[in-house]
Amino acid sequence: MDFETAKIRVDELRKLIEYHRTKYYMDDSPEISDFEFDALMRELEDLERDFPQLDSPDSPSKKVGGAASEKFEKVRHAVPMGSLSDVFSEEELLAFYNRTRKSFDTEPMYVVECKIDGLSVELEYENGKFVRGATRGDGIVGENITENLLVIKDIPKQLNENIPYLCVRGEVYMPKKEFLRINSEREERGEAGFANPRNAAAGSLRQLDASVTAQRNLSIFVFNVQNSRGMRNLSSHRESLDYLSSLGFKVSPYRNSYKKFEEIFAEICRFNENRAKLDFDIDGAVVKIDDFEHRKILGEISNAPKWAAAYKYPPEEKRTRLLKIAVNVGRTGVITPYAVLEPVHLAGTVVSKATLHNEDFIKERDIRENDMVVVRKAGDIIPEILSSCKESRDGTQVEFSMPTECPDCGGVVVRKQGEAAYRCTNENCPARVVRRLIHFVSRDAMNIEGLGEAQIASLCDMGLVSDAPDIYSLTKEQLMSVDKVADKSAENLLRSIENSKSAGLSRLIFALGIRHVGKQTAEALAARFETAQALMDATNDELCCVDDIGAVVAESITGYFSSDYNRMLVKRLLDAGVDGTAHIEKRGEQLEGKTFVITGTLSGYSRSEAGELISSHGGKVSSSVSKNTDFLLAGVDGGSKLQKAEKLGVPIISLDELLSMIG
Repeated sequence: MDFETAKIRVDELRKLIEYHRTKYYMDDSPEISDFEFDALMRELEDLERDFPQLDSPDSPSKKVGGAASEKFEKVRHAVPMGSLSDVFSEEELLAFYNRTRKSFDTEPMYVVECKIDGLSVELEYENGKFVRGATRGDGIVGENITENLLVIKDIPKQLNENIPYLCVRGEVYMPKKEFLRINSEREERGEAGFANPRNAAAGSLRQLDASVTAQRNLSIFVFNVQNSRGMRNLSSHRESLDYLSSLGFKVSPYRNSYKKFEEIFAEICRFNENRAKLDFDIDGAVVKIDDFEHRKILGEISNAPKWAAAYKYPPEEKRTRLLKIAVNVGRTGVITPYAVLEPVHLAGTVVSKATLHNEDFIKERDIRENDMVVVRKAGDIIPEILSSCKESRDGTQVEFSMPTECPDCGGVVVRKQGEAAYRCTNENCPARVVRRLIHFVSRDAMNIEGLGEAQIASLCDMGLVSDAPDIYSLTKEQLMSVDKVADKSAENLLRSIENSKSAGLSRLIFALGIRHVGKQTAEALAARFETAQALMDATNDELCCVDDIGAVVAESITGYFSSDYNRMLVKRLLDAGVDGTAHIEKRGEQLEGKTFVITGTLSGYSRSEAGELISSHGGKVSSSVSKNTDFLLAGVDGGSKLQKAEKLGVPIISLDELLSMIG
């Protein structure tokens, strides 16, 4: 690979990794598996090694975890909470084993433990009493979630010894039986279930109301002493786990130690074979040097110890029979095929359906009804079919064709040139209406808790709701006419509907379901236009000035608001009391009337955070440099914007200079 190609790929990888890191750590909704994420990270690390001039201290490869959320008080860790170096094969694990063993005259002992798939936390004790707990965050700064940790029964509030100071690290998880119970209850209420136990645990632990966390029955395994004062000396990891257990902590029941590589790898394979029998999810095994003195000799690299490795299991795959191929109609009219399967236990849940994406996907893999197929969960979340087992065919298999009429309304179905999707052309198709409303009330949109798919479908069937503004005129009596909505539930729903009115412009934009406009694009639009009316009146050129919005997205937005029906829908929402303004906290007017463009990587700030900082002090942020730009805020690797600013004579400032301007 030449330098220019490598530079383009490195930029792509960094953006992808930051996106998926945010989805995993901040949104608790990963879209790819750990295995796939790790593959992206390794590719980036390899390119940075092969092309040192592309390496950067701000690269995602140098970071741990995610950032601390603004919802919680920030906590600086007593000891940085790093990560482990990952290995993905027996050969890579053997290389780690040989590399560590050769540093010693005698063969060291290695402890093998399950790698729990949960949320890493730090617990602090003073004089034996639990005083504070935090998430990992970026490894240096985490979130103070003490109140939520206090309701976890397996966390001792008072230790069995009065140690002056102790800081330990553990992994909070949701037991599988609790995951199944909670999802069953959510389905009964018409709410979407959690994707997997890890997401459920992360979402539960980061609740602003600790009583919600208490209802989720989370658990924890403590696996490391981070720091201490006044505690007796410990010489090995096994000894420390036994001691932590004596203090009252719950530690892993599987912590055997071995010298021989064959024994280590056999234990890892045993964990994988028996993972379905465990009451907690694991995504691999951890191998650590046992002796603490040996660990000191090996030391650490920038963000991981040299004396430990995490062996990551590939996504679990199973064979089952595809009984039928059916289709769903989405909110934009897209008709998506899916497979109805013989139920199979996969990655902690029973799977009976799997996505088939589109017609091309089915044809490329030659998937037919009544085929035996190989299934896995993409991102350990979404069931998908990897391949059909053609060798198992017996002549009963049937090829699939996409419908020419919408299965819900009978409308015309079309596939535009250059697109993979088939679409129902009827804007008022009942299935599309329901899907649009489900999107409107979802967590990242208006966040109307308790108004799930079943309730929305019932409200539409009864003629009480036909579009989003109708939700805001619902009465308690109307809600109680819906199956399984009782007196208290109706009151809670009304409260949630009322609270959603103050969600703000970015959530409202996302909730409208404009094609190509995701959550991040909605946030950028809200920051730029600040009111719903200004956005509705925006031109293509004005929209293209917003960061990451090109001609296709701009045309989609102007096309949406060119519809009288859509403009009236927004007006009805505003008349119902929905807030159509951006929630930008004004901290001052030092930058009033000034236009900024941001480029490069900033130390301590993302570009969106820097943009919010500018907006909160009266400035405006544009995506492109022009003669109307007052300042270019430049970080590392400024690129073409830096060159254009120099050419136009636009003043170029650093982050420190911006902060000085703000004062």
